[in-house]
Amino acid sequence: MQLTEIDFYKSRLSKIEPMFALKQQQINSLLEITEAVNNNWPINALVRVYESILIAQLGIQKIALLVKGDGNNWGCLSYTGLDSAFLQTEFNSFSAPFTDMTSVSTVNGYDLPEFEFVIPVAHKKSVIGLAFIGDFRAGEELDTKEEKLKFTQTITNIILVANENKRLFKSQMDKAILEKELKLAADMQNMLVPSTMMNNEVIETAAFYKPHKDIGGDYYDFIKLSEDEFVFCISDISGKGVPAALLMANFQANLRAIVARNYSLDTVVDLLNRKVGEITKGEKFITLFIAKYNIKTRVLEYVNAGHNPSILRSGGNIELLDKGCTILGMFDVLPFINIGETKTEPGAILINYTDGLTEATNEKGDLFEVEGLLEYIEKNHEAPLNQFNNNLVEHINDFKVSEDFDDDLTLLTVRFH
Repeated sequence: MQLTEIDFYKSRLSKIEPMFALKQQQINSLLEITEAVNNNWPINALVRVYESILIAQLGIQKIALLVKGDGNNWGCLSYTGLDSAFLQTEFNSFSAPFTDMTSVSTVNGYDLPEFEFVIPVAHKKSVIGLAFIGDFRAGEELDTKEEKLKFTQTITNIILVANENKRLFKSQMDKAILEKELKLAADMQNMLVPSTMMNNEVIETAAFYKPHKDIGGDYYDFIKLSEDEFVFCISDISGKGVPAALLMANFQANLRAIVARNYSLDTVVDLLNRKVGEITKGEKFITLFIAKYNIKTRVLEYVNAGHNPSILRSGGNIELLDKGCTILGMFDVLPFINIGETKTEPGAILINYTDGLTEATNEKGDLFEVEGLLEYIEKNHEAPLNQFNNNLVEHINDFKVSEDFDDDLTLLTVRFH
């Protein structure tokens, strides 16, 4: 018996109505999930909406939503209809074979019997997430199943791209906050170094300070004790960044407090060593060159605690000031402290520096070293000190063929008139 035209359209309508209802349902679900994304819901709330749509509306009973985090590590954002043992799965190798929605049965080397399909999500040409789904309602027609798969792919993309955007935004915010904190720390550190130096008919001083990053571990200071005496120092804290800067600030506070009591240099160094040990528990060390100068007697006393030897050019002679003790913080009690002493001739120049200068390396791997510094001093010792310092840095840049240093660089130069 042939179907009448009315029967034909009734048959077509009976097939179209479920698909139309499914489309309407999908539109409502898309509106729900995009509204949640636009309202900036947390990712766990978005995932709950996602699960609800897949389970209640699409009849998908098994879901695993994997997301790639920092360092190319994968984690499980959601799992439904699965045993908790699934979380022990090694996820990090999952992304390799998946570039498009794939039937799990066609993927070699993966034992995933719980699932039927895997849906990868790419963002900026990189896979950022995977949705494994399985257990559709039994008896569904192929057209309906394919339609549900396409819709699942759409909302999976929305959820995982939203999650990636949240992750990137948080990363950018964290970076901005860190940069702001580092800028604040750098500003605070700059307040610790002397803003003005002594320059008169008796003493001329100049300093140059360039941290490897915004925050360094080098330190220099210049402290007037009386009309006739002053103390100056230069030091290098092990490590870099905020920890070194915090130790530097603490070290400066202790040094200034101890020096103000007008102790002898060996006592000053002994007390500083004890303070460093108390603070760092033997995990950080400080090299230090500290000197006391008497304008009337022209006597320079100093202690070199494992620092680069300061270079004194006086009366045409070069002297490396290396007498002292070991670095601070290594021993609870320093095994020895020797005080060096020398006299300065009029016009003498003293160059104090950290190892970022002499360890500057050129393209061939050669170090600038003390020899390069001695050669520069001999040719430029009569230059004004600021010019002396700036030209020295330029000279090292020419040697390195780069303005980037691998370490903090600090110079403190003193001329004794």
